[in-house]
Amino acid sequence: MKIQIDSHTLERAEERGTSEEEINDVIQTGFSVAAKYGRIGKAKVYEFKENRHNRYYEQKRVEVFYTIEGDRMVTVTVYVFYGKWEEAK
Repeated sequence: MKIQIDSHTLERAEERGTSEEEINDVIQTGFSVAAKYGRIGKAKVYEFKENRHNRYYEQKRVEVFYTIEGDRMVTVTVYVFYGKWEEAK
């Protein structure tokens, strides 16, 4: 199934510290998370080990929400959380 990344998602990705490549990876290999309004949610934890806004973080968790329209997955938005998770999936 083709993945269509909406321009809104790309804008949020840039603001929040992720990329188009990571969005595709989350959709293809991430684990399911709860989503509202008939959307589908996937997440994945990545090693980060960098500073963001003058704070050091071990990992980041990228969550992508999307819908299925015909033969396409269309992204709605992306969220990025920084911290440390017990088990990176």
